[in-house]
Amino acid sequence: MGASKHLSNDLKTKIIQHHGLGEGYKKLSQRFKLSVSTVRNIVRNWKTTGTVLVKARSGRPRKISERQRRRMVRTVTVNPQTSSKDLQHQLAADGVTVHRSTIQRTLHKEMLYGRVMRKKPFLCTRHKRGRLRYAKAHLDKPASFWNKVLWTDETKIELFGHNQGRYAWRKKNTAFQEKHLLPTVKFGGGSIMLWGCVSSAGTGNLVKVEGRMDSSQYQQILENNVQESVTKLKLRRGWIFQQDNDPKHCSKSTKAFMQRNKYNILEWPSQSPDLNIIQNVWCALKRAVHARKPSNLTELEMICREEWSKIPPTRIQTLIGSYRKRLEAVI
Repeated sequence: MGASKHLSNDLKTKIIQHHGLGEGYKKLSQRFKLSVSTVRNIVRNWKTTGTVLVKARSGRPRKISERQRRRMVRTVTVNPQTSSKDLQHQLAADGVTVHRSTIQRTLHKEMLYGRVMRKKPFLCTRHKRGRLRYAKAHLDKPASFWNKVLWTDETKIELFGHNQGRYAWRKKNTAFQEKHLLPTVKFGGGSIMLWGCVSSAGTGNLVKVEGRMDSSQYQQILENNVQESVTKLKLRRGWIFQQDNDPKHCSKSTKAFMQRNKYNILEWPSQSPDLNIIQNVWCALKRAVHARKPSNLTELEMICREEWSKIPPTRIQTLIGSYRKRLEAVI
């Protein structure tokens, strides 16, 4: 039967027709250049089933029933952080023993895939309203507006890399649904704190923060680096300064400093690091730095400066070019 199932149905039909005219197995095998056993199997199959078609086999019965499949989908939809091991134990309680890969394949058929949860600051209703106002107000700003922005932020770079992410089951394009996000709060071998700025023209100054930054030190960093970066990046009159709502950024003395220096401040919603393109630049910097495996903090700082200078303006321009998509995602 193994050879006969690979033959065309037309050929099998001709064999049956000639057999009906009285030709035996041996004569048919010579006519069609097939083995006698193959001809015999074709005729036998036709006599048994009334057709030359090979019926589809049912295969091995599924271990996971339809009801159990629906329950698995319901479980991971309600609680996306359910692991395949948890589901394995759930099935075992029903007397069903399956490998975790079987569970994963079953969920993949439902377009559910295990993905690292995106980290995002915890948002209350007030934060969400502020983000929505910002997104709507800036959605239709032209590229020329964003090209005038000097994006700034601080980041901590650890000597020995990042913390691991966590997984959740989700469908495509649902990464930013609240149940698929991993809430974070600010500020977490050794580490260094850096302040930096970027614009569409490239990277500006990168400064190591000494100790714990307060309003005075922040203002000193701005005084020593902002105008220098604006000149270096060739930002024209009317350039816009972006910063988040960290207390030292919004203190009375810092606001007075910015008024004296005539900073044009971009209104910023709280808890919105995902709207600051410099976050993506920090990620690229950290990947490049950790790939070089610095062995001490002095080497870490030196490598940070080297890799910062290598970041091409095209990377930042790409981030700015896709900024509208971020605002649409917020809305």
